[in-house]
Amino acid sequence: MNFPVFDLHCDTALALLGKDYDTCGNLRNNEYHIDLDRAAALPGYAQCFACFTTTRQYRGNLSAIQIFERELAAILNQIESNSDRIALAYSAAQIEENRKNGVFSGILTIEGPAGIDFNPELLEDLYKIGFRITTLGWNESNPLTGSHITGGGLTDLGREYVAEAQRVGMLVDVSHISDEGFWDIMEITKAPIIASHSNSRAVWNASRNLTDDMFRAICQTGGVAGINLYNDFLGENVDLNTVRDHIEHFISLDPTCTHIALGGDLDGCERLPKGFTGVQDYPKLAQCLLDGGLNEQQVMNIFWNNAIGVIENAIHKHAEP
Repeated sequence: MNFPVFDLHCDTALALLGKDYDTCGNLRNNEYHIDLDRAAALPGYAQCFACFTTTRQYRGNLSAIQIFERELAAILNQIESNSDRIALAYSAAQIEENRKNGVFSGILTIEGPAGIDFNPELLEDLYKIGFRITTLGWNESNPLTGSHITGGGLTDLGREYVAEAQRVGMLVDVSHISDEGFWDIMEITKAPIIASHSNSRAVWNASRNLTDDMFRAICQTGGVAGINLYNDFLGENVDLNTVRDHIEHFISLDPTCTHIALGGDLDGCERLPKGFTGVQDYPKLAQCLLDGGLNEQQVMNIFWNNAIGVIENAIHKHAEP
């Protein structure tokens, strides 16, 4: 059975820029994990496109701000150029309307605020452009927080960033953050928290994954965890059954199956589960889940309903363009 797909995280915007960050690839048909032609196999598709930046040096002495601007320009260009197939979406209602009309939805997100100089004052304008999710960093410490690699909690600026993101209606995403930073956010959050592309640490002990207590805390906020398809965060000898192991463990903690979503990390990882090569293969994962005993409602929740719900709950409806 085929299900619509709402994926909370990919790195296709950066992939479209090419190795030297100076091109604009084709979203309709390409060699990456995601393109619109292959997504046509799905009965509905909403994709969060991350604009990824970090504090590291980029080729050509480009700044993180320049990389951010190029990623944003690339994905907006490709959405506009393929307007017969995909539209930028600002709300859950628009995403559902697009699906009804046979149009895919693109949602803008921030992965690593280096590209906006970690400035919370820019979040309101970014929200107006269409950004709906933001992490606080990537794999290194920054002015907002430590990472899962470095450790270290939120700074005062990090607390200000969380508060401002939630004020304007942007979801705060804890993927890549340190354990200390995670719990600092949980102490101050006033809205649902998501981990857009993080798995279960109990199933595979990677620092990028969530402990059981972290997942429970996300559930308590009304948030979701998006299942990441990168092998390094899944296990050894990874296939779709390994992905199901992570989902089933989360279901054991969330019997309602209302806090688990998809966050494939496609175009941001090199190794995917056996049998999964791109967005067109999500139906294989759905069938694996059904074969393993999940029912159609649970799969529909994971593939679509839960992500739609958290977008609906977090976003200020009056702020839609």
